[in-house]
Parts: sequence; C-alpha cells; structure tokens
Amino acid sequence: MTRGIYVSAMTEGSGKSLISLGLADMLHRHADRVGFFRPIVEGDDIGADPMVNLMKRSFNLPPTRARGGLTRAEARALLVKGQREEIDTQCVAIYSEMARECDVIIVEGTDLSGHDAAVEFDLNARLANNLGAMVLAVVNAKEMTASEAADAVDVARRELDAAQVSLLAMMVNRAADDAVAVAEISSQVRPGRSGRPVYVIPELAEISRPTVGEVARELGARQIAGSPTLERDVASIKVAAMNVGNFLHKLTDGALVIVPGDRADVMVATLASSFSAEFPVPSGMILTGGLAPDSTILSLLAQAPFPVFALDDDTYTAARRVSEVRGEIATGLRRKAAAALGAWARQVDERELLERLELPRALTMTPLRFLHDLIERARSQRRHIVLPEGEDPRILRAAEILHRRDVCDLTVLGPEAKIRELAAGQGIDLTGLTLIDPAVSELREEFAAEYVRLRSHKGVSIEDARERMLEGAYFGTMMVQLGKVDGMVSGAAHTTANTIRPALEFVKTKDGVKIVSSVFLMLLRDRVLVYGDCAVNPDPNDEQLADIAVASAETAQQFGVNPRVAMLSYSTGESGSGGAVDEVRRATELVRELRPDLPVEGPIQYDAAVDASVAESKLPGSTVAGQATVFIFPDLNTGNNTYKAVQQSAGAVAVGPVLQGLRKPVNDLSRGCTVEDIVNTVAITAVQAQDAEE
Repeated sequence: MTRGIYVSAMTEGSGKSLISLGLADMLHRHADRVGFFRPIVEGDDIGADPMVNLMKRSFNLPPTRARGGLTRAEARALLVKGQREEIDTQCVAIYSEMARECDVIIVEGTDLSGHDAAVEFDLNARLANNLGAMVLAVVNAKEMTASEAADAVDVARRELDAAQVSLLAMMVNRAADDAVAVAEISSQVRPGRSGRPVYVIPELAEISRPTVGEVARELGARQIAGSPTLERDVASIKVAAMNVGNFLHKLTDGALVIVPGDRADVMVATLASSFSAEFPVPSGMILTGGLAPDSTILSLLAQAPFPVFALDDDTYTAARRVSEVRGEIATGLRRKAAAALGAWARQVDERELLERLELPRALTMTPLRFLHDLIERARSQRRHIVLPEGEDPRILRAAEILHRRDVCDLTVLGPEAKIRELAAGQGIDLTGLTLIDPAVSELREEFAAEYVRLRSHKGVSIEDARERMLEGAYFGTMMVQLGKVDGMVSGAAHTTANTIRPALEFVKTKDGVKIVSSVFLMLLRDRVLVYGDCAVNPDPNDEQLADIAVASAETAQQFGVNPRVAMLSYSTGESGSGGAVDEVRRATELVRELRPDLPVEGPIQYDAAVDASVAESKLPGSTVAGQATVFIFPDLNTGNNTYKAVQQSAGAVAVGPVLQGLRKPVNDLSRGCTVEDIVNTVAITAVQAQDAEE
C-alpha cells in the first residue's frame, strides 16, 4: 500500500519546502518509487509549479510521479461556490493515479498565505484525511522565543488532534540561526503522546537571501548592462543617498546597490570598487526613477562583473520592494538546495523518522540513489579534503555546495586574493572554507623539509623542495601525507600525471599492492557495475591484472557492490588460446591464489559475464558468469573505449576515475569535469578516507 506524507504548514511562511526537499532526499534513498504531489499550486499554470519541477529535476521523477492538482484560483472558485468536496474529489483522483506508480508520496499542502488561514488549515486537514496520508506539521518559529515556539507546537498539536488527522511528526522551522537558540527550543518543546522528538531547524541566510535574479523577476526590473550571471546572493541592500566617499565606507560584499539613474558618480565608484582586490564587490545594481545614464557611463557599466538593472520605481519604493523579496528553494539553485539538505541532515535523525514510516526495503539501486547514498556516507564520518585548484570556478562552486550540504571539511589552495576576487565575481560564498596560499604559507618550509627527507635518495635539495611545494598538487599531497587533511582531489585544470606523480613519489602504495590503478563506478538504470582499469595502466601484465582485480573488488565492496569479478578477454573458458588470453588466464589463477574467497571467472567475454542465457551455454555452473559486477579489462585501450561506449549508448552515469592502491586517498578529475563530477569525487575521496583510517 502506498504511504502518503502530508507536509502541512501550521503558520504562514513556515518554510515547508525545505522539509519537503529533505524528506524527498531521505525517502529516495530508502524507497524504490517516490512521488510528489501539490494539491494546490500558486501560479496559473499547474505544469509550471516551481516546487513540482524542482522535485522532477532533483530526483529524476517522471511527470506521472510529480504533479500538481488545482491552481489556487480554481480552488478559491470552488470554495466560493460551496463545492469544497469537489476539491477533495479531484485531488483524490490524481493521488490515486499516482499511487499506482509510487511506494510513498510526499504531499505538500498550502502555506496558509491566503486571506483566511483557518479555511486553508481546514482544507489541508480534510485533504490529508481523504488521501489517507500522515501529517508532518511545520511550525514557523521566526522571531519566536523558545517558550513561544514550544507553545506554538502545543497549539498546533491540539488543532491537528481536533481535525482528527494521523500525525507523523512535528517540526519547528526558521528558528534563530544560533546553536544555543536551537538547543533551547529543542529542550523546551514538549513531546506529544508518542514521545517522539520534535526536530528544530534554523533559518539559513543561504536560503532566505534572494539572488539578484529573483529580485529582478519579482520587481520586473530589466537588465541593461553588466554580467549575465544572476545567481549572486543579495547579502544586504545599500541605498546610495550620500556622497561617494561616505557611500564606499558603507558598501559591503554582496550588497545590492540601489541608486538613482542620474548618479553617475556612485555608479563609477561602485564599478571601481568591484575591480579592486581591497574593496567590496556588490551583487548587483538597480538604477531607479526610470532615469537612463549617459551612454559613456552605460558603456563603462557594460564591463561590470555584476548585473545592472533599470527600474521605473523611485529609490524608496525600489528599496522597500527589494526588502520584501525572500529567497526560495524552489528556484532550483543547487547551492540553495545544498544548504537545505545540509540543515536537514544536521538536525533530523533520519533513522528515527524512518522507523515511524516502516517503509518496505528498496530493491533496486538507481544512479540517483547511489549518488545520494554516497553523500550520506561521506557525511556520516566527517573527513577533511584538500582541493589544490582554487583558481578554477568549478572547484569553488563545488566547494560551496559541499560545505552547504555539510559533507566534509575543505581546504582550497591558491592565491587568496585571486580566489576571493574570482568568488566575488561568480557570486560564490566561501564561508566555511579554509584558504591556503602555498607561496606564503608557513607550512611550505615544513613540507619542503619533509620532501627532502623522503626524496633525498634522489638527490633532492631544499631549494628544489621549496620550489616543488609551490605546486598545488605537491603541496596538497604533502598535506595528505602528513595528516593535515585526509585526502586530495585534483585534475580539473591539470593532467592525470600531475595529480598522481606526487602521490607515487611519497604517499606510495598500500602494503601488498604493486601498482596504482583505477575504476569507474558505472551507474546503470537499476544497478552499479565496476570497470577497471580504464584510466591509468596502458598494458598491464598478468601480475598487474591480478593486482587490479583484487583492488577493484575491494573498491566495489567499499561502495556497496558485492564483488563478482570477470577477467575479460576475447575468449571464454578453455575455448581459445594465444598470448593475450593466456595472460588473462594466468592473472585469474593469481587472483584465486591471492583471494580464494573472491568469486572470479576468466578468461570470459563480456556477454557471458552479464547475460545469464549466454553464460549458461558458455560457462554452465559458474558463480560469476551472467551476474558479474566487477569487470577487469585486459588493457587501457579496451577499458577506456568500453566505459565510454556504455556511458554514451546505455545512458550510464560514469563516476570516476576512482584511484585505488594508494595508502591515502588521492583522486583525479577530468579536465572536462562538471561541478557535479567534482562533488561526487570529493564524496568518494571522503569515503575512502574513512576506510583508510579503520
């Protein structure tokens, strides 16, 4: 039977979208088929609802599993006609259709933002009961004391009890963003009849701050110059109503400058500030009063690293309207969603909440579930990762997301002034990240001395070592070697050799491991396979193939894949001979000697390794054939082409390369990597670091 969870606001502006997103993230990792339903959407177009579309994008939900019901105007018209039952009937019909395809459905109710909150509360309660859904009630604690928040929870419980709903949980959202305040509310909130905890989530500036794009859309401002990047957060509002000197004293990073369109002096001063490393960079500028600047000034503003908008409103009206705009998770910005999921993970005991739901165990491993599980595993035992390429905006964007999701601690290497300037220009928040410039760091001398000690047999001098430690990969790898951090991820702007060479020089391989190799985690529609080695070793011999097979099996197990190893060749079993086949045959025997507990088959062709019917004819009785999960390719040419063919033809998500065999985790990125690739690789490295210390 499909479980329904009705997320219901108990007061206006509760921020229930954060709760819905966190709930969806949790459920997606524990249920096969999750759905999302908004009975009443705010806009005029049901198909354009931002929250429904966010859920579709975030969790790859098909249209049949992420739907809206009625528009607010349609629902209001039915209420006015006294046809409340028609709202219930239509919503139940849609929910029932969704239930045929879902194991659990999150239903997000209205926000009690209409003219009659009591009517909306009654509507939500009736819908929850008619859908047979349990209610997760959200109380808005903004600007409340701990005792007021506790009283609000009690009042909400009584109202829900009077409405005879089935209560799953109570949550307090938008509490003061202060650990002491959150703890005080948690201590004063009284448990209900179930005795279960009430979770308290603070208000996050990263979410509530609007972006300049959100402000422009809300005000109807038109962009006339400057950067096309509209994702910058508005940290504050600065109205230019004073002379330039005084104004610059008030200007801060991320401020949205509101200035009359004829104040060329303020415009030029703000532009100059943004190009100076010592002065703040605003998030944007709004020119008010419908006044257009001189064409010369406009040509200067065209070079601005922030967007410039024009608005017909006067300055006071513009400032008031901007102050009323609130950031929304539903806009789909990854860093806002990351902040929401990070807050959820810190404040909610998912195991306890899942116990209340008693969901059936998920049977399949989809790519998205694997990646979400990966983030949770990385978060479970916090580790510290260094990113040497701090002058690459993709690295900074990924670091911002990782920090907001609370995945791991991060150190970014590079010239601090340049990194901060780049981040300001891209609208990236560096809060919570440690920045180190190897050129001026006190650690450089310590690292150089250690490098000399480790490489003295190669004739390395202290001068050579100091020079090497100016390179991000060497400095970062030495941080790993000396335990300053737990792992390193590099390669977005450098070659694989640049990333791996320092690790081979002094981190070295694990005991019993002969070579460093790699695997790709191939995320297919319903399972995860492991391909090795597709990135590092061009033409491994039989001993090296055996080493790669054992290391790949251990990596598979590390990431939740039960290893059944196929040693691939163009021949299966005893059907063929030749140098290449014989080498794979010898490698297979070596694997059996090294790991007699490991299911391994070889030589074997790919079709016999994955297709049960082919396996039955070619290798009947094999415990690996037809059900292999780890595939060892005979050489880099075969492996690299195969993983790319599967990626492109079968729509698989290829995560990697994941380096294996080193004593401490160092991982390489492709120079064409995306922000998502970097996030996943850092999470993988953090998980490897957890196991490296066990």
